[in-house]
Amino acid sequence: MYPDSSSILFLCTDAYGTGGGIAKFNRDLCRALTTEPLSAQITALPRVAPSESIGEIPSPVDYRVEAADSTLHYLWEVLRLTFGNPHTEYDGIICGHMNLLPVAALVAQIRRLPLLVILHGVDAWKLHLPTVAMPSLYAIDSFVSVSQYTKDRFLEWAPLTDEQGHVIPNCIDTSLYGPGPKQNDLLGRYGLKDRTVLLTLGRLSSAEQYKGHDEVLEVLPDLSDEVPDIAYLVCGDGDDRPRLKAKAKRLGVEDRTVFAGYVPEDEKADHYRLADAFVMPGRGEGFGIVYFEALACGVPVVASMADASQEAVRNGELGTVVDPDDPDNIKAGILDALREPQGVPDGLDYFSVDRFRKRWHRVVDDCFRTSTTGASAAP
Repeated sequence: MYPDSSSILFLCTDAYGTGGGIAKFNRDLCRALTTEPLSAQITALPRVAPSESIGEIPSPVDYRVEAADSTLHYLWEVLRLTFGNPHTEYDGIICGHMNLLPVAALVAQIRRLPLLVILHGVDAWKLHLPTVAMPSLYAIDSFVSVSQYTKDRFLEWAPLTDEQGHVIPNCIDTSLYGPGPKQNDLLGRYGLKDRTVLLTLGRLSSAEQYKGHDEVLEVLPDLSDEVPDIAYLVCGDGDDRPRLKAKAKRLGVEDRTVFAGYVPEDEKADHYRLADAFVMPGRGEGFGIVYFEALACGVPVVASMADASQEAVRNGELGTVVDPDDPDNIKAGILDALREPQGVPDGLDYFSVDRFRKRWHRVVDDCFRTSTTGASAAP
């Protein structure tokens, strides 16, 4: 199946040296594609420049950050790479985000290369492309969605077929997490000693008021009647923080709500372990790696039936699924989660790094080596 290594041009938003779920997905993808037996050579062009130390990059990955400073520079670098050197040959193009599709489609059509597009969530739930960019959809040979929910939403408007799509969920390296005691220094920092702690971790963006913070704040008064020592730890920062703080005050739960701000990557596991339940009953998650991270720390999870986060908990097998439009259901779901014993669920290995690698090897082989579409990803 793998007679020689593939050479892949990967157009992505970001990966190394930046945070967030998409950046992590792209790092996991680079690692997966460069491992045996596929052992692909990856030329990756990030659209966003690193904001911190890039860290270790797998040797088969040529990560070219010099093109990230402007749209025109990025386009020029893509064209230079694909047309400026007659000896440069790629087996295919992976477009890591719908926003980059017009550039990827242009190159794919001129060079007659197979094009695979990755769908992460709201970027693909409805038409966002300008009219002039609509023809780029017809250049897509295959697409990978991180959830069935996003695949279904995409096919409602896009001119592609179900057979062209594959679902490959995010993955979790459980060796980086694991259950553990609540750290006294963090409990002291946030004033959470002897408290029952609910936790949400995510960006506080005014453009993304769909992660479930509002819904948790709104049921917190009623929850406190049944769990008098309950507290809500909000990890993450952004321009929506003042609004949420004001809402907590208005609801009379200011003394129960702690805004921790940005949490560095190396402190995330310890923050998850502070929680008695991880709660994010939102409406806009394309998947949600944070659910995995909490589960890998042994923390019971509350997800939503209104977006793809239900798939992160395997429709209730790994966590509790609630209706974000029903406050009573949210409250009941949180209480159920608080009654759950802590521990890593056995079914989390469905999202292992090894399975992620095998799923991607199958899809890349289908799309770039045989130029066919429609084969199912590995289970």
